[in-house]
Amino acid sequence: MDYTELAMAFMEKMYMLNKARPQKEMNESMRGESFVIRLLDFQGGSVQPSEISATMGISSARIAAALNSLERKGLITRRIDPSDRRRILVDLTDAGKVTAEEQRLAMLAHTSRMFSILGEENAKEYVRLTGILADYAAQHMNHK
Repeated sequence: MDYTELAMAFMEKMYMLNKARPQKEMNESMRGESFVIRLLDFQGGSVQPSEISATMGISSARIAAALNSLERKGLITRRIDPSDRRRILVDLTDAGKVTAEEQRLAMLAHTSRMFSILGEENAKEYVRLTGILADYAAQHMNHK
């Protein structure tokens, strides 16, 4: 099978999906300050700015700008690592943890609504297929 035609159809559908308002909101939450907040929450502890930069695939300058903004908003703190004074550690404040939980619940509700459109079997299949692609990406695309 030539997958090129199928890939083109998929790309067109993804373009249409990304233009949709709910999907835009979801995409926005997957980058920028929202992503940093959720990453810190997911890690459950201190994270170095370089780890955030590597995970997001963006420059340290952009991470520094996002961290500055989050710190001004009272959502994160930065401190020197007591075991290695050359390293900076980033943590969520209590307000940051509340924000992370609010974002997580909003994304969960949005995703649940989208899955309800698919129905149970299609939603399970979508998650299964997405898992296959995520595993492939983790194994192959990070080793450029």
